[in-house]
Amino acid sequence: MSKTAIVMAGIPAVNKSLYQAMQFNVGDPAALIRFVSDETERRLLIIRDIEMVRAREQAAADSVACPADFSPEQGLSGDRETATAQAVAECLVREGIDQVISDRTLPLSFLDEIRSRNIAIQYDPELGVLDRRRKTEEEIVHLRQAQQDTESAIRMACETIASATAAGDGTLEFDGDVLTSERVREMIDMHLLRLGYETTPSIVAGGRCGGDCHERGTGVLRTGEPVIIDVFPRNKTTLYVGDCTRCVVHGEVPPVIASMHAAIIDAKAAAAAATRSGVTGEDVHQATLGRIHAHGFASGLPGPKDPEDRIAMTHGTGHGVGLDVHEPPLLDFGGPVLLEGDALTIEPGLYAPAIGGLRIEDMIIVTSTGFDNLNTLPEGLTWS
Repeated sequence: MSKTAIVMAGIPAVNKSLYQAMQFNVGDPAALIRFVSDETERRLLIIRDIEMVRAREQAAADSVACPADFSPEQGLSGDRETATAQAVAECLVREGIDQVISDRTLPLSFLDEIRSRNIAIQYDPELGVLDRRRKTEEEIVHLRQAQQDTESAIRMACETIASATAAGDGTLEFDGDVLTSERVREMIDMHLLRLGYETTPSIVAGGRCGGDCHERGTGVLRTGEPVIIDVFPRNKTTLYVGDCTRCVVHGEVPPVIASMHAAIIDAKAAAAAATRSGVTGEDVHQATLGRIHAHGFASGLPGPKDPEDRIAMTHGTGHGVGLDVHEPPLLDFGGPVLLEGDALTIEPGLYAPAIGGLRIEDMIIVTSTGFDNLNTLPEGLTWS
């Protein structure tokens, strides 16, 4: 009779699906083996020997072992990942397992060692993914805190730009020095470090820099030009991330920027109104595009003959978020059915290489009847 186990493996510090399954964060290779029968599940964690005591206290596992506990006849490799993979394969053989189910993150080192012991591997594309999508109440608390702290950094950055002084050539100055994207990004980093977050390369894209939706931004900021502030830090304790975008214009808002902003706000409201469990990510994206097009703007990437002043939404409406800043599902063409507990960004934007760009982004939690918005920041362009 065939015996099957579920195996997830890798380095939990970077493999967030493995971390979410084992609830123990280390920077060395580890493997979680789930021996599932009709009525019970036994979870074995194989981890580096010096981590075993902490793992027994903290990890979501019934038992904890190290690679040496499952050394094969030929011994273990001196390479930690290979040794862990060898131990997993040996453990499976001792348990009489002849088939393994694993997820999209399984390293080839583990796949190779398992197959070398004549154990079949079946790929489950949803393993780990669905568990991460359906956020628990505790996870939502962590995301809410991360978003609140992210908003505080964005408010600080937008108010700093709005309160700057414009020199005669339009260059912004703050506290006697020229205000640049790099300087504002450094201010954001310092603000978040004090709150207990890992620094990330936030987007502070002013003027034409903002015409590319993922341009980080460089150089001097100027009055009358839009600045995209997109911040997405990870909390060092909970490991959950925030993700929020707001925009600011110092001084008078140009008419074209005002019209772009009005379209984005309308599209964002339409996307949110379309969001609830049971609809698809594509449904939400289509709601966004419907309002973008109604305001007279385009969508999709520019073609080689498009002018630089073409204004368009060039990306999807949003994405999942949690332990990573980009997770399933996508709010885009082909986006899957939304689940209750999905944490999503709603972030319509408009961009033109000759003008710059705008994007407004909130984080929401999907419910059976709609959504819970974790954001409280205003959506306007003036912050003084």
